[in-house]
Amino acid sequence: MPSLSLSLLFATALVLRLITQLWLTSRQMRHVAEHRAAVPEAFSSTVQLAAHQRAADYTLAKGRFGLLTTAFGSALLLGWTLLGGLDALNGAVRDAVQPRFGDMAYQLALVSAFALIGGLLDLPFELYGTFRIEQQFGFNRTTPKLYAIDLLKGLAVGAVIGLPLLALILWIMQATGGWWWLWAWGAWAAFNLLIMVLYPTVIAPLFNKFEPLADESLKERVQALMQRCGFAAKGLFVMDGSKRSAHGNAYFTGLGAAKRVVFFDTLLAKLTPGEVEAVLAHELGHFKHKHVTKRIGLMFALSLAGLALLGWLATRSTFYTGLGVAPNLVASNDALALLLFMIAVPVFGYFISPLTAKLSRRHEFEADAYACTQSSAADLRSALLKLHEDNAATLTPDPVYVRFYYSHPPANERLAALGSPVVALQS
Repeated sequence: MPSLSLSLLFATALVLRLITQLWLTSRQMRHVAEHRAAVPEAFSSTVQLAAHQRAADYTLAKGRFGLLTTAFGSALLLGWTLLGGLDALNGAVRDAVQPRFGDMAYQLALVSAFALIGGLLDLPFELYGTFRIEQQFGFNRTTPKLYAIDLLKGLAVGAVIGLPLLALILWIMQATGGWWWLWAWGAWAAFNLLIMVLYPTVIAPLFNKFEPLADESLKERVQALMQRCGFAAKGLFVMDGSKRSAHGNAYFTGLGAAKRVVFFDTLLAKLTPGEVEAVLAHELGHFKHKHVTKRIGLMFALSLAGLALLGWLATRSTFYTGLGVAPNLVASNDALALLLFMIAVPVFGYFISPLTAKLSRRHEFEADAYACTQSSAADLRSALLKLHEDNAATLTPDPVYVRFYYSHPPANERLAALGSPVVALQS
C-alpha cells in the first residue's frame, strides 16, 4: 500500500506538472501572437516593427518546439519509472557487470548507461533546436563538426570529472553509515567550490578561446569602474562566442583570486563603450549585493536538505517499488537511490520555481539600481534594448508565464524601473 501511494503521488505530480507546463506555454504563445501585429506603444520610437515581429516569431517557434519536448520529457520520465525502464536497465547492467567486476563497477556502469541513453534520446531535439530553430533566426553559428567536437569534449570532461566524484559519493554511502548524507554533502560542496576555481583556467578554455581585452580605452574604463566598486579580478578577457552563436553576454567567473571578467565578442561588437560599462556595472551589482554568494548558500542548503531526505528514503523499499524499480537483493542500491531521487525531485520541485524566479528577478532589479549609481542609466537602458532586440526577446510576454519562469524582469518592467518612460504592458 505505501508503494502504491507513492506511485499515485508521483503520477499525479507528473501529470499536474505536464498540464501546467502546456498551459503556461500555450498562454505565452497566444499572448505573443495577439500582440505581434504592432510594436507596443511604449517601444514604438525605439523598436522597429520587423524586429518586434522577428522576436514574436522566434518565441512562437520555441514555444511550439517546447510543447513537443515537454510532452516527450514527461513520457520518457514515466517510461523510466512506473513503466519499468530503469528497472529493466538496472537488471541488465547488474547481471552483466556486477558478477565479473564487482559492486562499484556495476553502480558506475548503471549511472553511466542511464546518462548515455538519456543523452542519446535528447540528441535529436538538441540538433533540431540548434540547426533548425536557431539557424532559422540567424543565431546559430555552430557547424556540425564543431557540434560533434563539443559533444565529445563534453563527454570526456564529464567522465574525467563526474565518474571520480560519483565513485567517491557511492563509497561514502557504503562506508560511513547512517550519516553518509552529511559526509556526501561535504564532498559535493567541496567539489563545487573546487570547480568554481578551476573552471575559468582549466575547463572553459577546452571549448572557447579567451584573449585579453585589447581595447585599451575600454580596458581603462572597465578597470576604473571595478576600482570604484571595490571589485578585483585576475583579468579582463574576450571570449569567441561568435563561433557558436550570435547571442551576446558578459559574466564573471571563478572564485576568490581566480575571478575573471569575460565579454563575448558578439557583445563588444554590438554595444558602445558606455553601454558595455553599464552592462558590467549591472554584473558588479550582483557582486555588491552578494547575490552569487547568496545563491551558492541557497544551493548548498537545498542540497543538504535533499541529501538528508535521500538518506531517509534510501532505506525504505517503498521508495524503489513506488517508483517502478525492484531494489537489488544481491547488489548495492545506492546508485539506484541516487538515480530515482534525481528523477523524482524535479517533478515535485517544479512547483516552487515561481519562488526562485521571483527571487532572481528581484536580484536583477537590485543589480540594475546599483548599475545606475556607477554608470549611465541611459546607457544601461539602450544596452538592454539592443540586447533584447539582438536576442529576439519578445516585448510582449504573457504576465503569468513571466511570473512562473522569467529569471529576468521583462523589458517593460525593467526599463520602467530604470526611469524610462516605458510603462507596464497590459495583458
